[in-house]
Amino acid sequence: MSQARVPVGVLASGSGTNLQALLDAAATDDFPARIVVVGSDRPGALALQRAEGMGVPTFTVRRKGHASREDFDAAVAHQLLAHGVRWVCLAGYMRIVGPTFLDAFEGRVLNIHPSLLPAFPGLDAQRQAFEHGVKVAGCTVHLVDAGTDTGPIVAQEAVPVLDGDDAEALRLRILAAEHRIYPRALAWAVADKLRIEGRKVRIDEEGR
Repeated sequence: MSQARVPVGVLASGSGTNLQALLDAAATDDFPARIVVVGSDRPGALALQRAEGMGVPTFTVRRKGHASREDFDAAVAHQLLAHGVRWVCLAGYMRIVGPTFLDAFEGRVLNIHPSLLPAFPGLDAQRQAFEHGVKVAGCTVHLVDAGTDTGPIVAQEAVPVLDGDDAEALRLRILAAEHRIYPRALAWAVADKLRIEGRKVRIDEEGR
């Protein structure tokens, strides 16, 4: 690419399948971001192993040992900033990030959520949707604000609920959709194509 690729940090707590989708996208020549570091709150998380397997630096910051959430958030932000991170992706990161963290990145934090927000925010969204009897589920990439899954929506993909589904089958199909839309949304973000108008996000294909 003619322009330098934007340095991105990813935070993950678990197996890191969305992280893997981002790493795979970033490994292609035409992707506008590069994953420069992956962090976790859980030592030994599979997400860290995925990153290390692709030569990406990792770090762990545990909540235990920090006097407050603010101190913890500041420690995580410090690690990311030390690697030159400009944008942050939350990929199964099981911590709510607070103002201390969000202030460090000035509206440059993305999250992936396994529902069509604003429906079913919070934990276990796929099961919530399945048990509610929805006919269409899906996933959302959104900018992170101080609420829980309340930030402006960048991208969504609908996933139909099939007659033979159980909660696990639905979860896996939603996960496949997450892997498709998260790299796309990150590419828009780092290429400065997001235009926020109130709560609406418009994708400016001209970008920078």
